[in-house]
Amino acid sequence: MKSKQKDFPLIKTKVKGVTKKFNLADPEERKEYFQRKISQEIGLLKKHLRRNTFIAYFLGKKNAGKGTYTKLMMEIFGPDKITHISVGDIVRAVHQEIKDKKKRQALSDYLSKNYRGYISVKKVFRALSGRNTKSLLPTEFILSLLKREIDKLPRKSLFIDGFPRDLDQVSYSLFFRDLINYRDDPDIFIAIDIPESVIAARMKNRVVCPKCQAPRSLKLFPTKQVGYDRKKKEFYLICDNPRCRGARMVSKEGDSLGIESIRDRLTLDGQLINKIFSLHGIPKVLLKNSIPVNRAKQYVDDYEITPEYSYRFDSKNNQVKIIESPWIIKDDQGQKVHSLLAPPVVISLIKQLVNVLGLKNN
Repeated sequence: MKSKQKDFPLIKTKVKGVTKKFNLADPEERKEYFQRKISQEIGLLKKHLRRNTFIAYFLGKKNAGKGTYTKLMMEIFGPDKITHISVGDIVRAVHQEIKDKKKRQALSDYLSKNYRGYISVKKVFRALSGRNTKSLLPTEFILSLLKREIDKLPRKSLFIDGFPRDLDQVSYSLFFRDLINYRDDPDIFIAIDIPESVIAARMKNRVVCPKCQAPRSLKLFPTKQVGYDRKKKEFYLICDNPRCRGARMVSKEGDSLGIESIRDRLTLDGQLINKIFSLHGIPKVLLKNSIPVNRAKQYVDDYEITPEYSYRFDSKNNQVKIIESPWIIKDDQGQKVHSLLAPPVVISLIKQLVNVLGLKNN
């Protein structure tokens, strides 16, 4: 992402006088962390959300963390004020819906009143049944599904994930608020700038529990217990869920290929973000997932940097030693950077939202 980045300086999360090292994985410590770091901004946004709402379009490459950032926003401001709408989740839910005759008919009745497009509803249903959604789901159909989902919700601010998803959908998104008659809310584009090396590492090292499907990462997010396979000479994670009784976590099929398996999607996502940042007349927020190594001490605290984990097997004690260190990668321009944990990125999001909504001037 090169366009307009100069308009978005690094956001400092380091606060003078705040010296405590917070455990950002602990909900209670996160609560104190946010209050100590940005209590004023949180107060302004909370006051605003009592009577006002907004629509935010989350733009970011696959596995950029959009869902995680929204969950943290809901944690801070409450699920009664903010909600997350994933187009992918909506389409998957509809795919299941059309298998049920009553639900299929109810959906068909809704679409007969709200869908206008060049492809018939029958053909769209056929595409969903055959899972051929990549080429046959028209934008007009996606808009109808989004409107249907929003119609179910009480008054909340919306973080929409997955729309616009293609270059021809950008124009639709500019007028989506008006198309769905969603009050007079401001609409905002939020883009996530994340190095591809971070996405690749997240994919290659991702593992899941075969029983509860909990995700973890051998490199970036280990469990409390780590095992060592003497035959294969490799380390593995043991699920923390007591119900899984020490289940060995396994890699997801296709993840070993890393970002090459989603290269086309990443390229399109980059083009989308560049196009959005060339637009006029709509507020934009840029979230940087990384920070240059040579500027990190000035802008962030050490515990806000994503750690990486390596392991050493002690054969004498039959134990695995977990070694933690700051994670250093190269961004898409070849510069050495640290990846940031989600909470400091959310601090940047809140600060920029306060700014684009003009709350400091009220």
